[in-house]
Amino acid sequence: MNRTSRASRTHTTMTVLAGAGVAAGLLATTIAPASADKGSSPADRGDKPTVVLVHGAFADSTSWNGVIDRLRHDGYPVVAVANPLRSLSGDSAYLKDVLAGIDGPVVLAGHSYGGSVISNAATGNKNVKALVYLAAFLPEKGESAVDLSGRFPGSTLGDALRPVPVTNADGSPGTDLYIQNDKFRHQFAADVPLNKTDLMSVTQRPVTEAALGEGAAEPAWKTIPSWVLVATQDRNIPAAAQEFMARRAGAHTTEVRSSHAVSVSQPGKVTGVIEDAARSVR
Repeated sequence: MNRTSRASRTHTTMTVLAGAGVAAGLLATTIAPASADKGSSPADRGDKPTVVLVHGAFADSTSWNGVIDRLRHDGYPVVAVANPLRSLSGDSAYLKDVLAGIDGPVVLAGHSYGGSVISNAATGNKNVKALVYLAAFLPEKGESAVDLSGRFPGSTLGDALRPVPVTNADGSPGTDLYIQNDKFRHQFAADVPLNKTDLMSVTQRPVTEAALGEGAAEPAWKTIPSWVLVATQDRNIPAAAQEFMARRAGAHTTEVRSSHAVSVSQPGKVTGVIEDAARSVR
């Protein structure tokens, strides 16, 4: 594909994102899968399930730090997965491999695009006992982030994105999407202190255009109990979209006045929802 045709395709997608408001993701904290304590017994873990955290796009792993501190204080084993953000199917396959290395029950939590990833990866995994969606996507089979964001007005993400042409691992052309630095705080984390959002903007990790447009597989939320935290001030995924997906999934739903970066601005609320889900595990 030549540069002109690639630019044309990207322009078309950016137009869709601006009009429909595609959402994309949050953050993670990278802790090696070994921290899941494979081989330890439930008694060694105090009978608490392992909490696995999956970030989305536009930030690095430190976004879960406040949540991790609280979960560990309360005795939960925690694994925060470094989501590749390359393709929905590939990212989900990677998460499946991580989950396969964890013994015992799991509470699986995802933020934004990470919600799509956990929905794919948990299907058929008997160890995953609860799903937690934090300002996240709960796609039906075949739905993408682009599809879901476009159903409701309110997202301004499309106008804030900066596309960067890249070469994929197989040699094909692709596009990475970043949030423009000067728009990052307003778009992504308006209720987070400026000194912190400056760092988040510089260290953001991009998501591919293809990942946001890829349709989901059969979702795990159809068979696994789900909890949803709706961020009412979200400029990436409109709150109405989050509420629609929560109702459709029959999820336990809580609202919080927060930007899209809910794990950074409201770590206590996020931890509370995760621990509510964890207490349901028997």
